[in-house]
Amino acid sequence: MHRLNLTIDEELYEQVRAVSFIEKKSISQMIRESLSEYIAKNSKTKEQANLILKADDEKEILSILANDEFTSNEDFKNKFNL
Repeated sequence: MHRLNLTIDEELYEQVRAVSFIEKKSISQMIRESLSEYIAKNSKTKEQANLILKADDEKEILSILANDEFTSNEDFKNKFNL
């Protein structure tokens, strides 16, 4: 696990603290779940992030980021009925 420092406004913190108490979950757990859901719903960005993590060098990363015509594996499979 990695430690992350986060700054949020007072009103949001109080809401999160109340929800945390009601759901009997830690705020950290709620943030982990929220980030996982955010990444899961953005499949195109998730695919690009995975490519970046597997890239060999900076040139390859810049190429991935510059490519506006990126197609996720799921979109490709659906398009070609694979």
